[in-house]
Amino acid sequence: MNNNKSGFALQQNGDLQYYTIPSFEQTGLVKHGFSTRLGGVSTGECSTLNLGFKKKDSREAVLENFKILTCAIGVDPHDLVFSDQVHKDGIAIVGVEDREKGIFKESDICEFDGLMTNEPRVALVTFYADCVPLFFLDPVQKVIALSHSGWRGTAARIGAKTIQKMHERYGTRMEDCLVGIGPSIGSCCFEVDLSVAEAFQNAFPQHPEIVTDGKRDKYYVDLWQANRLQLKDMGVPGENITIAGQCTCCHRDVFFSHRGDKGHTGSLAGILMLR
Repeated sequence: MNNNKSGFALQQNGDLQYYTIPSFEQTGLVKHGFSTRLGGVSTGECSTLNLGFKKKDSREAVLENFKILTCAIGVDPHDLVFSDQVHKDGIAIVGVEDREKGIFKESDICEFDGLMTNEPRVALVTFYADCVPLFFLDPVQKVIALSHSGWRGTAARIGAKTIQKMHERYGTRMEDCLVGIGPSIGSCCFEVDLSVAEAFQNAFPQHPEIVTDGKRDKYYVDLWQANRLQLKDMGVPGENITIAGQCTCCHRDVFFSHRGDKGHTGSLAGILMLR
């Protein structure tokens, strides 16, 4: 039986649309959101709520987009801390001294795909355009983490490594942790070749259902299940895991999709902060 909660909650503020995790909201401990591509000021392939400074967009437009989104979530843009994603499994511990890094200050947080803190008013930010956003909240020890889990990060088990680091550093118990698996490319669209399929078969030998056969020597990989199962294997209860269940590639009217837009696209972002 699958006891996992299904679905993030859509929030709308004028033209702006973003998603929140109901289980996180119910704790009253965090401010958070996962953006869509709707409600910003960017134009062209980045229209309209692009949050990536490395995209074909102006810095002024991206800053305005962050202002729009953070105002709706209730976060000060000067509290944001950006990751520097390299599709690996590094997780950085950050604090108040790291605020503004990546947005208003040069960042020395290099080659990390996950961010973690137990300090209030440190807003973690990670970026997406098909990869899997992983939101973590320990409501007992009051610890949060946000990890960018692309296919390489998923195969490297960055989700399991994130919660293990929460346990080692802050005493998080697996059974206390709440997790949100955000909008990302679904198994419907994530068609891969044999080498990627084998990477998942080798990483998850106990879960063959993650990889299914496609046509003409192609395969489909279920990144949502790969992340869910590695967290369950770590001891996170199924009922503590919320899966958005939305494919960014299928819904390019709502989300940026690297694969669906053939690389000509903007960036979505996850934001998570302790109150």
